[in-house]
Amino acid sequence: MAAESAQTLERGLRLLRLLADGRAGRTPTELSAELSLSRPVVYRLLTTLMNEGFVRRDAEGRVHLGFGLLVLAQAVQPLLRAAAVPTLRRLAEEVGATAHLTVAEGDDGLAVAVVEPSWTDMHVAYREGSRHSLARGAAGRAILALREGLDDYFVTEGQLQEGAKGVAAPVTGLPWLEASVGVVTFGPLRESTGPRVVAAAAELAAALG
Repeated sequence: MAAESAQTLERGLRLLRLLADGRAGRTPTELSAELSLSRPVVYRLLTTLMNEGFVRRDAEGRVHLGFGLLVLAQAVQPLLRAAAVPTLRRLAEEVGATAHLTVAEGDDGLAVAVVEPSWTDMHVAYREGSRHSLARGAAGRAILALREGLDDYFVTEGQLQEGAKGVAAPVTGLPWLEASVGVVTFGPLRESTGPRVVAAAAELAAALG
C-alpha cells in the first residue's frame, strides 16, 4: 500500500508540473497521452486534485491549475526569503547595490526578498512585494531567458526607474522555481558585477536544491 500511495503521489505531481508549463489547459485525454497513463487513472487523479482545489476544469472540459495552489505558493515565499537573504546580503555588500530575488507569477515578476547595502551613501529603494512585467527590467528578462533554457546575465538601464541600472541572472537547476537574482543601482557598476550576480544565483540554487 505504501508503494502504491507513493506512485499515486508521483503521478499527481507529474500532472501538476505538466499543467504548469504555461499552455492553455489540456483535456483529460491529452493528459493521459502525455503522462502515458490510462484515462481512468487520470480521472482518479483529477478528481482528488479538484477536490483539493489544485486543478480546475473550464466550460470546455480543459484542465488548468487551480487557485488552491496559491495558498501553497504564499506559504513558500517566506521560506524563499529566509534562504535568499544571506546570499543577497553578501551580494549587496560586495557590489554596493540593492540586491533582490524576483520570482515569476504568470507574466509578472514579484520581488520576494530585497537587501540594501549598508555602506553606500545612496542606493535604490526597492520594496519587497514590488511587481512588474517580466518584459521590463533585468530581473524579468533573466526569468524569460530561463524559460528559453538560457543562463546568462542581463543588463538594463531605466526600464523600471529612470536612471537606475539593473543586472540579473536566472536561478537555474530548480524545475519548481522560476526566479532571478539581481542588483539595481543609480551608480556605476564594475565589469565584475555580472559574473558576481551569476555566482550569487548559483549559490542560491545550491542552497535551495
